[in-house]
Amino acid sequence: MKRAVGVGIAFLSLFATTVWADSGEKEKERITDSGNVLKEILDAPDKGIPGSVLNGTKCVVVIPGVKKAAFGVGASYGRGVMTCRQGADFKGPWSAPTMMATESGSIGFQIGGSGTDFVILVLNEGGARSVMKSKVKLGADASIAAGPVGRTAEAATNGVMKAQMLSYSRSRGVFGGVSLSGASLRVDGDANKNLYGDKVSVEQIIAGQGITTPPEAKPLIEELTTATGKPAASGQPQ
Repeated sequence: MKRAVGVGIAFLSLFATTVWADSGEKEKERITDSGNVLKEILDAPDKGIPGSVLNGTKCVVVIPGVKKAAFGVGASYGRGVMTCRQGADFKGPWSAPTMMATESGSIGFQIGGSGTDFVILVLNEGGARSVMKSKVKLGADASIAAGPVGRTAEAATNGVMKAQMLSYSRSRGVFGGVSLSGASLRVDGDANKNLYGDKVSVEQIIAGQGITTPPEAKPLIEELTTATGKPAASGQPQ
């Protein structure tokens, strides 16, 4: 009898966990965490992402709390979100979030046990098209460089601006540009399905076709809208 009860409890626990995962709650937490990370970085009074860089960005990827994986020395993994400017030329308002994932063996040595936050800025249409694929190898499929830091940095004269993407990291309160060359970045299709309730493409999410932007994304979108001076997208939660 006790064995049957134990099996039943285990089954119910597994069922509840599966339902919770399929309901998109984990993804909503990921959006909230990403929004908090971006806000803290953009609100930094001294060092931060130069406005001249952020204003021309086509997509922003935020990967909060990347950690070393237990399965290999130096290996790392992370889950986060991406939002892109809408329109064929990526000049419109910021879109609903796309779930993203990253894996790498090359950045593990930079990551502490408490996790490291990463922000990746996609600077041009070519980079945006690349990252919208199912998987992109940074530094190979798309060029990436450590981003310039400082509100008054003259990014336009910096050689790194030739790259398609710029990357930043924050660990233990220290923020700065960091190279993520060698890392992989991919669309997290299963997480998108959990969040939006159906299988949707990145193009559909960015265009807002057949999806409802989750309320948890409002702070993230508003933060970018304020920082870049772009109007909120139509259909965004108010």
